[in-house]
Amino acid sequence: MKILVLGGYGHIGSYLVPKLIQQGWEVTAVSRGSQHPYTTSLAWKQVVHLTADRSQADFNQKVAAVNADVVVDLISFTKQNTVSLVQTLKKTNCSHYLFCSSIWAHGRADVLPVKPNTIKEPLDDYGKEKYASELFLKEEYRQHDFPATIIMPGQISGPGWTIINPEGNERLQPFQLIASGQAIHLPNFGMETLHHVHADDVAQMFLAAITHRNQALGESFHAVGKQSITLYGYAQHMYQFFGTEAKIQFLPWPEWKELIASPADIEKTYYHIARSGNYSLTNAEQLLDYQPKYSITKTIDAAVNSYLERKLIKV
Repeated sequence: MKILVLGGYGHIGSYLVPKLIQQGWEVTAVSRGSQHPYTTSLAWKQVVHLTADRSQADFNQKVAAVNADVVVDLISFTKQNTVSLVQTLKKTNCSHYLFCSSIWAHGRADVLPVKPNTIKEPLDDYGKEKYASELFLKEEYRQHDFPATIIMPGQISGPGWTIINPEGNERLQPFQLIASGQAIHLPNFGMETLHHVHADDVAQMFLAAITHRNQALGESFHAVGKQSITLYGYAQHMYQFFGTEAKIQFLPWPEWKELIASPADIEKTYYHIARSGNYSLTNAEQLLDYQPKYSITKTIDAAVNSYLERKLIKV
């Protein structure tokens, strides 16, 4: 079987591509130029590399030329891109298109856990575009039998890149304060939730959808761990991780914003904690036999250990 992975060297692709090679499949990994995955594996020697830029007019033509049986699209961020590629793939041998959406396609939760196939009300442009692509693909499947599957990762985490911190943004400072035994400040009462998921588990979900194709067609799945974690629980875990005494303080949202000061960091926190979801795995467990390998705390630990190895945090 011939598989094309768009975004083959990114967070998910770095874990997915070797898994596909290990299945004995022919794999082409697409990137804009970089060939530096986050994982090391002998499997990479068997991967065909294709340089293609989605912003360029010849992107779809290059994808079509591969004529893959399966296309894994990890880099479509607008409905326009999704629609354009789907129209192209209809003229090829593609028998399964897997679209990477996001839990950000969900808005605020009402009943928990949130189900993946529910009606969604996204809060920001990123989520709105992902959801628009989801709706398009669902309609294509229902009306035209286009073989689509939608996978919605949580906050993709792992060694080698920046993860969401206990504040709900990407600042390194909270980790450093905790490692130094100093106090950190959380917004509100620290009860909002985050949903880190290891990139390896997200890759596992894509593989499971490919190997369970008939069950996966027309479905949406959450690619998450079994649990979410509160900001407070995350901070507590980090103090335990570094062996320092927990000094967790709370501020009302307006005062917390004044403390942080950075509009970009405040916005990141807002969009993370405004959702505060817990996401159902029921259909993934039943249809794909999905079982996450990493707990949420092990996922966080792997990323923070990588910070230490790269000397981003001093202890």
